[in-house]
Parts: sequence; structure tokens; C-alpha cells
Amino acid sequence: MSGVGRGRWVAWLVVVGVVLAALNLRAAVTSTGAVLHEISAGLEMSGALSGLLTTLPVVCFAVFGAGTPWLARRAGEQRLLVVALGLIGAGLLARAVVGSAWLFLAFSVVALAGIALGNVLIPTLIKRHFSARIGVMMTVYATSLGVGTMLGAALTLPIERAAGGNWRVALGVWASMALIAAVPWLAVLRDNPKQDQEGTYAGPRTLVRSRLAWAIAGYFGSQGLLAYVLFGWLLQVLLDGGYTEGQAGLVLGVFTALSIPSSLVVPALTARMRNVRKLVVLFCTLYAVGFAGLLTGHALWGSAIVVGIAMGGFPMALALLPLRTRTAEGTAALSGFAQSVGYLIAGVGPLMIGLLYDATGGWTWPFTVLFVVVAAQLATGWYAGADRVLEDEIQAHAVPDETGEEPETPQGHIGRSQTKVATRGDLTSPRATTDQE
Repeated sequence: MSGVGRGRWVAWLVVVGVVLAALNLRAAVTSTGAVLHEISAGLEMSGALSGLLTTLPVVCFAVFGAGTPWLARRAGEQRLLVVALGLIGAGLLARAVVGSAWLFLAFSVVALAGIALGNVLIPTLIKRHFSARIGVMMTVYATSLGVGTMLGAALTLPIERAAGGNWRVALGVWASMALIAAVPWLAVLRDNPKQDQEGTYAGPRTLVRSRLAWAIAGYFGSQGLLAYVLFGWLLQVLLDGGYTEGQAGLVLGVFTALSIPSSLVVPALTARMRNVRKLVVLFCTLYAVGFAGLLTGHALWGSAIVVGIAMGGFPMALALLPLRTRTAEGTAALSGFAQSVGYLIAGVGPLMIGLLYDATGGWTWPFTVLFVVVAAQLATGWYAGADRVLEDEIQAHAVPDETGEEPETPQGHIGRSQTKVATRGDLTSPRATTDQE
């Protein structure tokens, strides 16, 4: 096979690999929620353990996501993604057969650790293989992520019923999807085993000093917080507003489905606009309008739809990870930092809103907090939305030593010497790039 033909073959393998891997990054979480009552009863879980199970995803995403760039530097991104998919498959399969609640939690952590690795690695791999097609590929990624979320939520219960009420079968079946997703990445590794081991990564001490890194982490976290709160509490808001369970369930279904068209449109639009402050203002305004309607009880249907459209800020946050960096190494560093900090912020939301709702018996104070979160999202999104990149900011803050040479940033340099790998012009090139072309 010629060099050009080989490059196209690898590119298509990566596209398929991104789609299949992304399908696995939320299905394991939403499938658990679909049969949580059956799991709790079957394993005799206490209320505290059930609550811990629902909290594990954000904790694992934050903890394991933080170490992903360090692991990728040593193992290689593609190898590490194969390991991640193996962890997802093994964890899902093992937890489906154990008879202990604590073992179920332990193997859930194994699967969630794999998902955390994938959360960071896939934007990095998109940056490495498709620096000229980031908008398109982030659209593919975000859409696949949304489809995986819906599949886990929609199919697990029917699978359980088809299996005669066996929740273990309903959960274990998702392990096969993770193993299938590893196949194209194994083929990529066989064809080009050393491609993802070039370059070095910025360490967390470098990212902590970056205002852009903090802005993206804050935007990602505030968006995640609102999403977790809405998925957890929107049904109760609608019920308290006078809707029946059937009506509220229908609204929630439409609200959830809106993530698919948002994922199809927003990442490509983000890549095309470069400066996305207008989108930040639009999404924050929609949140404010929708929350006002939900709080006052006016036009609940329409208000929920408006909020669902506002959640297009999440695929935009994902798209910013590769768009605000010049290199794959920079994307890995930013992705690990922003997602770790962001998921810690997001995890606080449902608990905080639940405590306020229980304490006050109404939605005034909970929505007051959500309005404050929207204001924080506007502030962080305004900075992150400007057309700037991480490597330039780090280089600008580097202090020359006595010889006048620019020092390496701590734990890995991603300054000018490496930004030649992908210049701003490369991002708008009409040709997708791989290292074999």
C-alpha cells in the first residue's frame, strides 16, 4: 500500500475508533441508572451505597482524568486508549457477575477509570490525527457521545425485561461494546505503533498558572454542573409545576434528545468561528430565560426546551479542548486539567441543589444558585471564547534565564519549539492530516 493509501486507511480506522470508543463513555453510567433499583435490591445495597454509586462517575472522571496525560506520555495515547477500553469491558463484565455490593462498586471504579482515560484521550487523538478537521471530528465525537448516553438509558431496561428480569445480563451486555471498540485501535497500533509517542506534555504545575486553562475548566465545570442538576432534578421541577408523571417524562425525553442536534451543529460552528464569545452569551442567555420560566411555572414545556438548547454549551466546551491548543500534547494537558477540575465542580451541583430544595421546600433558592452558576459560566466562557491558545499563553509567561534563553516549562515544554507541529494555518487546511501522509 502506498504512503497516501496507508495514511487514508489509518485515518478511517481512527474515525471508526473514535465513534466506537465514544459510544462507551456514557453508556456504562446511564445503563446503571436505568436499573439502579433492581441493582440495589439484588445486592441489598443501603441507601448510602446507592448514593455512592451515583456519585462515583464524577469522582472517577476527576481523579483518573488528572493522571491521563502523565500515563499517555509513558504508554502512548493509542495504547492507553486500548487499555482504557479493556478496563471498561472488564469492569462492566465483572460487576455484572459479583454477588457483593462492595465488589460491584470496586469493579464500577475499574470501568469508570477506563472511561475517565477515554474522556481525555479522544480529544487528544483527534488533535493528533485530524488537526485540519477538528470541527468535523469533534462533531463526530460529541454526537457519538450523545448517542451512547441515550442507548444506555433507553435500551438497558428493555434488555433486562427480555432477559426475564435479569439486571446482570442487562448490565453485562455493554462490556461487549467496549471490546469491539478496541479492534480499530489495535489495527492502528499495528500499522503505526510509534506515532503517538512524540513530544512531551505540560505538567499540572504549568496548567495551574494558565488563566486559559482555568477559564476552560470553569466553563466546562459550570456547564457540567447545570447538566447534572437538570438531569437529576428537572423531573421534580415539572412535577412540582403541576405536570403528571407521564407529561413530565415526555418533556424530559425531548429535553434529553436535544443533545443530539446540538452535538451535530455546535462543534463545527465553534471551529469555524474561532472567537465564540457570541455563542457563550447566547447559551447563557438561553439558560437565564429558561430557568426564569421553570422557576415561575410559566410555559414549562417551552422553558425546558430553551434550557435543552442552552446545553449546547457542553459540546462547545468539548470542542474548545483541541481548538485552544496547537499540539496534541497541549490538548492532552488541557483536557486532563479542565476535565478533572470541571467534573469536581459538576459533582457538587446535584447534592447542593437537593439540600437547598429539602431545606426550603421550594425552588427559589435552588434556582438562585443556578443563576449564579450561569453568571460564572458567562465570565469563564468570555475568556475561554476568545481566539487564543494555551501554548502561546504559557510561552508569554515564561521567564527567561540569565543567558536570555527561554526555560522549559515545568514537567514538559509545550512552547514555541513544539508549536511548529501544528500552526494556526494548519487548523484551516482543507486536508485532514496524519503523520503518514
